[in-house]
Amino acid sequence: MRAAVVTTFGGPEAVEVVDSEMPEPGARQVRIKVAAAALNPVDAGVRAGAFGGAGKRIGLGWDVAGTVDAVGVAGGTSLLERSRELGGAWAVGDEVVALDYGMVKPLGTHAEYVVVDTDAVAKAPATVDAVHAATLPLNALTAARALDLLELEPGQSLLVTGAAGAVGGFAVQLAAHRGISVTAVAREADEELVRSLGADRFSSGEVAPGSVDAVLDAALLGERALEWVRDGGVFVGVIPGAQPASVRGVRTTAVEVSPNGTHLAELARLVDEGVLTLRVAGAYALEEAAKAHARLAEGGVRGRLVLVP
Repeated sequence: MRAAVVTTFGGPEAVEVVDSEMPEPGARQVRIKVAAAALNPVDAGVRAGAFGGAGKRIGLGWDVAGTVDAVGVAGGTSLLERSRELGGAWAVGDEVVALDYGMVKPLGTHAEYVVVDTDAVAKAPATVDAVHAATLPLNALTAARALDLLELEPGQSLLVTGAAGAVGGFAVQLAAHRGISVTAVAREADEELVRSLGADRFSSGEVAPGSVDAVLDAALLGERALEWVRDGGVFVGVIPGAQPASVRGVRTTAVEVSPNGTHLAELARLVDEGVLTLRVAGAYALEEAAKAHARLAEGGVRGRLVLVP
């Protein structure tokens, strides 16, 4: 089996595609034959050593779309059989999406096969191909969790920074779907895009202080974006622990995503209903993983780059 890994930290050239042992699913796990796996900024961080793991072989990739290839066995009874008794199951051949969470792990989703826990898996959206489906898990789960932390009611106002990016774009669509009034902050060239996602208002960076109920800071503007929140409002960042300190009674926090097949299934349903748009900026063969990392490093990507084994 082929897999993209790093054994030394560095730039895109540090990514290697190597032969790896086929992973075997244990109890409450499934093995997925990878059809597509998105490349995210967190992968670049892992590659550069931002999360540690020096001296180890580290697998890359968090998002996956593919087909269940094997189901774990527990106590002599297949997990599939036990699941059927409870009214639900993952069977070989099921088309699924999943989030394989973890900064430092021996194998990620940038591989021909990956093993994940069953509760991280959801049925793949039926209306898109695997390349598009692979862009859903990490970024949509992050956006949805951020909105839950904001606790906004319909009619309240939300400003999303980095609204043309993957997390920001999903946040705009999800917030608009919930009846929240969205101001999108992005580059001027992206105004048409973010308005098409459901933003009511657009700004390229000039926002009146204290003018919105909440900010979701996908662009990592920090204290600058915090100024735009009204007294007693809410600020949510996307890097745990990196949010600015509270001022003026503004509650500040940050989202930390986790695998959740139930929530992912709901997001997949919203894709099929046309609420969420899956954007692919480009597709690369797994063997071109380093090339995909180089493209990501150039910046200006709209949508996700996807690796295809």
